[in-house]
Amino acid sequence: NHLVDGESHVPPTREDNGLSENLERQTFYAAWHEAMGDGAFAAFQIWTHLFLGWPLYLLGLASTGRIGNDGKPLENDIADHFRPNSRMFPSKMNSKIMVSTATVVASLAGLGYLMYEYGAVPVICWYWGPYFFVNAWLVLYTWLQHTDPSIPHYGEGEWTWVKGALSTIDRPYGIFDFFHHRIGSTHVVHHLFHEMPWYNALKATHAVKAYLEPKGLYNYDPTFWPLAMWRIARTCHYVDSTDGIQYFKSLEDVPLTKDRKKD
Repeated sequence: NHLVDGESHVPPTREDNGLSENLERQTFYAAWHEAMGDGAFAAFQIWTHLFLGWPLYLLGLASTGRIGNDGKPLENDIADHFRPNSRMFPSKMNSKIMVSTATVVASLAGLGYLMYEYGAVPVICWYWGPYFFVNAWLVLYTWLQHTDPSIPHYGEGEWTWVKGALSTIDRPYGIFDFFHHRIGSTHVVHHLFHEMPWYNALKATHAVKAYLEPKGLYNYDPTFWPLAMWRIARTCHYVDSTDGIQYFKSLEDVPLTKDRKKD
């Protein structure tokens, strides 16, 4: 939860979302939210996160950090996962990125051939359907693990490893806890002990919770996950800046342009 050096799900600032310093809606999401309305914008947030979020992140177009691996601000540079010279990775990994990108291109070419040979419907049903289903769950978990109005995000002078590790939240996912090895309900302990095998995570979570909860340091939200997703889509849109300790704010709390004109 580093506002500058995080690698994914880095919160956009008020300015990034098109809000002025005095909260006037100027461009981008701030204007889109007013045009769409609260509910439609929340649905749009869910759709973009679950179906477009992963490809856009890999392309370096959404949710990436603000500095490159060299420690310098990205500014207008794109930190994607495909170019060997992308500032997402150190130069020693150039050859590995080339191989990775070549295999992605080869896979896409193979899928194109299969669509030509057998038609689009079988490939959509047997590949793209499962692919987007997995994508949706992957982004849903990481989104809900690191995003909540109660979870702090830290600027350059405030972040420490322990603060960052504890700034995540466990949630229950019903039957999917079984199918997905409790990836969403044992995430706090994963942050603290990332090399722990999944089959020990539940036992470790009980121990960590018993120690951290009395100190107010264990985050858990029992809300049914679809309801939690909807709430976050409505309440977690931006932070004020990348300085200090920030919490997500909602565009629903920003005055509408038409109401400002009345005043």
